[in-house]
Amino acid sequence: MDLMGMMGKLKETQQKMEDTKKRLDTVLVDEQSTDGLLKVTVTANRKIKSVTIADELLEDKEQLEDYMILVMNKAIEKATKVNEAELDAVAKMDMPMIPGMDNLFK
Repeated sequence: MDLMGMMGKLKETQQKMEDTKKRLDTVLVDEQSTDGLLKVTVTANRKIKSVTIADELLEDKEQLEDYMILVMNKAIEKATKVNEAELDAVAKMDMPMIPGMDNLFK
């Protein structure tokens, strides 16, 4: 592949990456505490969309704080896996392997 062809391919891949990132804003990841008292929904781009807290958690500030940290971290972890899998798939599908360029889209 000549340089112009590679540059065109690179631009096309960057556009596909941007499109994928936009689409990931619409992919929702749900997580909840084991007892279901706290629920969090995030996008695959790791933006928090909603938090639902059961009334009984409002009586125990410490438990609520612990739940928030735990459940949000789990939701972000799940969303990160979805995000990376999607973006890696675009990069692998479209990019010719060029030494040293495999970290360009990470």
